[in-house]
Amino acid sequence: MIAVVRILLRRVALLVPLMLGIVLFVFLVMRFSDVDPASAFFQGANPTPRQLHDFREEHGLLDPLPVRYADFVADLLHGDMGTSALTRAPVIDQVTTALPLTLQLTFLGLGVAVVLSLVGGVTAAIYRDRLPDQIIRVVSLTGVAAPGFWLALLMIQYLAVDLGWFPTGGYINPADSVTGWLKTMTLPALALSLPVAAQLTRIVRTAVVEELDKDYVRTAIGSGLPPHVVVGRNVLRNALINPLTVLGLRVGYLLGGAVVIETIFSLPGMGKLMIDAVKNGDPAVVQGVVLTTAAGFVVVNLVIDVLYLLVNPRLRDATT
Repeated sequence: MIAVVRILLRRVALLVPLMLGIVLFVFLVMRFSDVDPASAFFQGANPTPRQLHDFREEHGLLDPLPVRYADFVADLLHGDMGTSALTRAPVIDQVTTALPLTLQLTFLGLGVAVVLSLVGGVTAAIYRDRLPDQIIRVVSLTGVAAPGFWLALLMIQYLAVDLGWFPTGGYINPADSVTGWLKTMTLPALALSLPVAAQLTRIVRTAVVEELDKDYVRTAIGSGLPPHVVVGRNVLRNALINPLTVLGLRVGYLLGGAVVIETIFSLPGMGKLMIDAVKNGDPAVVQGVVLTTAAGFVVVNLVIDVLYLLVNPRLRDATT
């Protein structure tokens, strides 16, 4: 346990320069974009050149870039992401309102992807080169090739419009109705997770097949241990390293894919917030959403690193 804490602290220390680099990248991209914060703030009001100059001076937009970056980081450390040019409300308030829904969608999709990939991958490995394996491989190949937005449109057409099993869009808070929440989140979560599940299924199958061919598995089964015990207790544990690596990378896809999926299903999450901000020329909101999403991706990958250590003690020993 001490080794795990030491490694975790080391990973957290590495996050500081990483996050500063991400903040710098976003800061530079937004500062060199064509969107002028002063013009965005006065959009539709026909401001005078004097008003634009006063706004830029008041908000430090005329300061040198290093000074503006330092002020930007200082504001972020105090929880200040700026003010929306459209609503005149703090960006942090809009982000904290939209973030819970995006987290619900992302982790619900992540859970669906993990369950489907484990069931499909292990089943395909156990029935290697037989009918179940062939069917699962064809389905997973189809899922890898199918974009999430295309699956979303198909689900809306057939499961929502034709059959009426689910609503075509909208969101119901779980505090109001758990059943309603599940109905509104099922199709978005499936559309978001199926491409990831398809890719992970192939990786889980390959990893489990490699483990099943090792001598310790044949020895354990030959000594009388039931195959399901060997697979569940040893094979799956050792085979999870590669799938966990890919899962950590695919979390970025889930967070990014939520932008499109939320727009298709009219979900008031981070994705819809950013799309609306881009359409309305609201740079502070775009900046806040991008930074929050990037920070979430970094934190999730830290969690994946910890899972590596819990799943495989050999990695723990190698990094101490």
